[in-house]
Amino acid sequence: MKILPSPEQSGDVELDAFLEYLLVERNRSGRTLINYSHAIRRFREWLTPEKTWFQVDSEDLKDYLYWLMRQNLSRATVRLNFAAIRSFFRYLSRRRGLQQNPAAGVPLPKAEKKLPVILTEAQVIELIEKPLQTPQPQQAPAWTAERDTAILELFYSSGIRLSELAGLDVEDFDLHQECIRVFGKGSKERVCPVGTAAAEAIHRYRNAARILSGPLFIGKSRKRLSTRGITDVFSKYHALCNIPQQLSPHKLRHSFATHLLDHGADLRSVQVLLGHASLSTTQIYTHVSIERMKRVYDQTHPRA
Repeated sequence: MKILPSPEQSGDVELDAFLEYLLVERNRSGRTLINYSHAIRRFREWLTPEKTWFQVDSEDLKDYLYWLMRQNLSRATVRLNFAAIRSFFRYLSRRRGLQQNPAAGVPLPKAEKKLPVILTEAQVIELIEKPLQTPQPQQAPAWTAERDTAILELFYSSGIRLSELAGLDVEDFDLHQECIRVFGKGSKERVCPVGTAAAEAIHRYRNAARILSGPLFIGKSRKRLSTRGITDVFSKYHALCNIPQQLSPHKLRHSFATHLLDHGADLRSVQVLLGHASLSTTQIYTHVSIERMKRVYDQTHPRA
């Protein structure tokens, strides 16, 4: 499938060149290209038709930012839209001869500091144990419950992202060393340890499904399980659990990080395990851990 629109399709040579730069030189994912393209095209539709990219000034961008904030969008969505536009004008100034970057001095709205929702350790165990306790549909492969258990165990054991798990191949899993090789954002490679429970679950699943090579997690057609398919696995067992929170694979990633900190892991190690480029991204989990401790204190201390 062709990711980049051709100049004939978009009518915008600068935008097409920018998307190609993101793909070829920056190694951005197809999803990033789509999101950036949509954000920049949206700004192009809002902008006065007569203006070229090289005639945009900071007042245009401030007005557009104000307009975005009036569209009942979350601050995170506004920031993501504007991050794409900023990146585009930075590219124009560095590569395409734009004399002055109009986005350089435009401030963004402050990000909303929301603490991630996490599961308790008891809730995680309830979720992981659910596949083997649940009768599977007759048309489902006999190894479905083993696969679903392996997926849930691996997510909580390693804290990897949904896309990272979906992209795993058999050769990425080292049973003897109990670790997996993961390709994260920007195709950055890292090695993540896997707990014994998860390693054994993966081994049982592979034996049951007779998987020797290729994608690690497959569907009944024996093709790679998509991110949507993995999300459906979560939804299926969440509906059978007594867990009030809305559940997604990312919740187990949050829970993985917070539970590590609860049990004494240092922040730098958690950063490496999560594949975060910046320590500040990981620090939010320290706040979650502190909030949990405060709640426990308030609920249990006689003088709280």
